[in-house]
Amino acid sequence: MLNFWLLARSFGNSGVVHAVVVTPDYLGLRLLANPGRGQRMPRSFLCLSWYLWVAAVWLSILAVSPAVHAQEASVPRPPTPNVASEETAEADPVPAMFAHPETDRWWISGQANWISQWHPAFHSPYEGPRSLSPQAQDATSRVLTLFTGVRLTNTNELICDVQETGGHGIGEAVGLAGVTNLDIVRNPDLSKAPYIARLMWHHIIPLSDKKIDSSRSPLSLFSSLPERRIEVRFGKFSIVDFFDTNTYGTDTTFQFMNWTVDNNGAYDYAADTRGFTFAAMFEYHERRWTVRFAEALMPKVANGIHLDADMGRARAENIEFEVHGGVLRHQEGIIRFLSFVNHANMGSYREAIDNFLAGIKSKPDITAHPPQTTVKYGFGVNFEQPLNDWMGVFGRWGWNEGRYESFAYTEVDETAEVGAGGNGKWWHRKFDRAGVAFVSNGISRDHQEYLEFGGSGFLLGDGRLNYGRENIIETYYTLHVWRGIYPSFGLQHINNPGYNRDRGPVVVPTLRLHVEF
Repeated sequence: MLNFWLLARSFGNSGVVHAVVVTPDYLGLRLLANPGRGQRMPRSFLCLSWYLWVAAVWLSILAVSPAVHAQEASVPRPPTPNVASEETAEADPVPAMFAHPETDRWWISGQANWISQWHPAFHSPYEGPRSLSPQAQDATSRVLTLFTGVRLTNTNELICDVQETGGHGIGEAVGLAGVTNLDIVRNPDLSKAPYIARLMWHHIIPLSDKKIDSSRSPLSLFSSLPERRIEVRFGKFSIVDFFDTNTYGTDTTFQFMNWTVDNNGAYDYAADTRGFTFAAMFEYHERRWTVRFAEALMPKVANGIHLDADMGRARAENIEFEVHGGVLRHQEGIIRFLSFVNHANMGSYREAIDNFLAGIKSKPDITAHPPQTTVKYGFGVNFEQPLNDWMGVFGRWGWNEGRYESFAYTEVDETAEVGAGGNGKWWHRKFDRAGVAFVSNGISRDHQEYLEFGGSGFLLGDGRLNYGRENIIETYYTLHVWRGIYPSFGLQHINNPGYNRDRGPVVVPTLRLHVEF
């Protein structure tokens, strides 16, 4: 049933695999090659094949690990781009293609990320305007980023990042709540020209004389900071640059790629189509805890590229309380408590259903309402706990009220996630990364009925719905080959895509190439 062969003859000092062979019918996919929509394999067989495949991958990695040589220690090691503060910085920043200047006055670096995904044909008795196509398909995306920054004084700095995106994602990011590629833009018709992703002023207000070391990154150039301080940020950035971060599950360039694994799916954070907004953010740091607050602009329409500058009409408040503490001896864990309140021109699922049942509309339409300001709020919890110096566990829980339209991130009203991640230090490859995670997403009763009656959101709409929670397992392995070159392979298994028991499951193998400059 499972024809899988992984041959890893040896790793050279450069870390290059001499031979890796996977037969084309791994995971039993040869048996699914018939694209006929009426054909399907039993779910039990697919799930068994999936778990055997994951087990084979991990056993193969562990089997070759004793023979793996240590990676070169002489290459430069710049910081990881997605580190938001010194508390979450990694002990060993990842190597890059070129050495960065020693000075902390300037910052310039870059990255390129290519993600190629594929899914075979899967069972689907019907489909709607926002369905993931049941026919086999593949797609490749790219993200190119230039990070720049200048420290003006000991307490002020400017950050400016330029980004270019291109390519496509499978299904063009519709049909799934947990979309499989966080790099893709949710509107394929947007301009492909480079754009300013981040442009912000960062100011430090010292509240103590004691200094602590800080790991420099594209989001903060300071090499040391007051232990007690207030930080102010103003400008354009992504809310999840600083909120809902997690050492083991945040970074799509090295770690997981699913939207609801790297971020809290129920956190409908303020953002335009590309994931950025204009905001003012304030953080207060103590030795063992931090509190942060941000006021941000919301999009004018769901998944819109244009932000609403009238804050009397549309805005988002975000607050997060972060606590550091020792649960395990000598291993400091972190827990974060999050809340958000969005004010925007959001429709009501119940009103859309009532208008349909009254015959006013031929089908439910969440956008068919006069301009209005409604309120959507939610909560989240995020934890990470190192188990040793190379591995840790993490998890998230999230909930939002689910009465009003999913507007800015994805169509999830409830989520629960647990996972494990780490580096390859145990098998003498400390710059490799590996992880596995499980996430279960759900939606409110009003949201379910809206989709059952044929309504569509900006991501979901099968024309009908046999509701079930969308359950996702994702695993990945990122290999450090040489300097700043990091190929990865991953796999995602999605039960009940788009919360629909009548469709799927969907299996998504992934190849990724990341280059750090």
